[in-house]
Amino acid sequence: MTDEQFLAPALWKERLFTGRWVEGAGETITVRAPASGETLGQAATADAEQVASAARASRDAAAEWFEHAYDDRAEVLRQAARLAEQHRQSLEQWLVSESGSTQAKAAFEVMLTIKALYKASELPSAAAGEVLPSTPGRLSLARRRPLGVVGVIAPFNFPLYLAMRAVAPALALGNGVVLKPDPRTTVCGGFSIARLFECAGLPAGVLSVLPGGREVGSALVEEPNITMIQFTGSTAAGRKIGERAGAQLKKVSLELGGKNALIVLDDADIEQAVSNASWGTYLHQGQICMSCGRILVHRAIYDTFVEQLTERAKGLNVGDPASEGVALGPLIDEQQRDHAVDLLARARDAGASVRIGGETRGLFFQPAVVCGVKPDNPLFYEETFAPVAVVIPFDSDDDAVALANDTEYGLSAGVISRDVGRALRLGERLHTGLLHINDQTVNDEVINPFGGVGASGNGTAIGGPASLDEFTQWQWLTLKSEAPIYPL
Repeated sequence: MTDEQFLAPALWKERLFTGRWVEGAGETITVRAPASGETLGQAATADAEQVASAARASRDAAAEWFEHAYDDRAEVLRQAARLAEQHRQSLEQWLVSESGSTQAKAAFEVMLTIKALYKASELPSAAAGEVLPSTPGRLSLARRRPLGVVGVIAPFNFPLYLAMRAVAPALALGNGVVLKPDPRTTVCGGFSIARLFECAGLPAGVLSVLPGGREVGSALVEEPNITMIQFTGSTAAGRKIGERAGAQLKKVSLELGGKNALIVLDDADIEQAVSNASWGTYLHQGQICMSCGRILVHRAIYDTFVEQLTERAKGLNVGDPASEGVALGPLIDEQQRDHAVDLLARARDAGASVRIGGETRGLFFQPAVVCGVKPDNPLFYEETFAPVAVVIPFDSDDDAVALANDTEYGLSAGVISRDVGRALRLGERLHTGLLHINDQTVNDEVINPFGGVGASGNGTAIGGPASLDEFTQWQWLTLKSEAPIYPL
């Protein structure tokens, strides 16, 4: 099978995936390239009844899937990884064209996805429980069992990897999965995963990929045969999903937004710090939950830092990543662009100074550097999801901690300093799920647990050792040679 055949539009034209390619019950959506506006194809969407049907089928198929030998399940994951390696170019091209990724970012995302598949393939052979102390003559076991059917609602920004980091471990541990990709990244974040597992030999019905909007997400949350929701996206949407899933007594994993602080201490190497700040702020146009939302710089080096970051931003070229060697591609759509433009305007009205950037051309947004942002400025506390560097001075380590913690979010933080001990002592006081000493805030290596606190999540984590807990539930099992006689 060639790369062209792997995700050929003729395969999914006005179709979706339920173990086979079928017509959708919802409206047809147009798959577009945000950089050029080009139409890439037409895909189907599901409705509530199709979600219910897929969930029932996944429940039944998953029960049989869990009965497969552990190495058979592992081999499906390994084969999916090998297929991703074989069709790496096709996966990268779709990320570039459909999600606006630069070619380097797309290559990195596919690499993470392959790594996630291989890591998930280790889960079927992991220890499945513990032997517990008990009374003589009774064997007491705690064993991990699959949850049933996991509903995965994935975002647009790292669409392939952020879907796969939930789909792969859930499948590996014997669950069924119903995946709803973001409708703006239906192919690279949804159908690509369907194709990998279809071609890898996953039994039909275990995985469904059902594109759609809020109505499909709502149906996933309400569907009785879906026992867990794993959601990655905005905090506003996560709050609603958590409330509704809680009413259904579903397990919920929420990976939400962030207004992450990168703290640059006065002893930092300025060139290194600027490099970290630029990467953490402008990577994928700032459309990452871990992006540096606030760059806190010691006042002693603040002016020099701002000057160097402004020069770096000035040299970043913006354009169509499909045809140009660019540093930044487009924002995902008009709504995201308009949000960033509005936020920057409100920040100016509140006293902020835009040193450079903020101009738009279509969906292209020039990387910005903004100063004069106080804690009452909307740019201080609202997530931007655009290439906007917010640089704020501080006078002491205590000031830096206070500014960094002055947010409802708690996803990622970074501290740059030549004094590792000082940086770590400061970092220990930050309210954050991810902490990086001498690195910026955008980090994920697949083998690590990933999760935030506060408005960045509900304290859960997926990835690495966390996946085993997240996608299974404990069952207590006792065994006796014969039933006892009780006195009542």
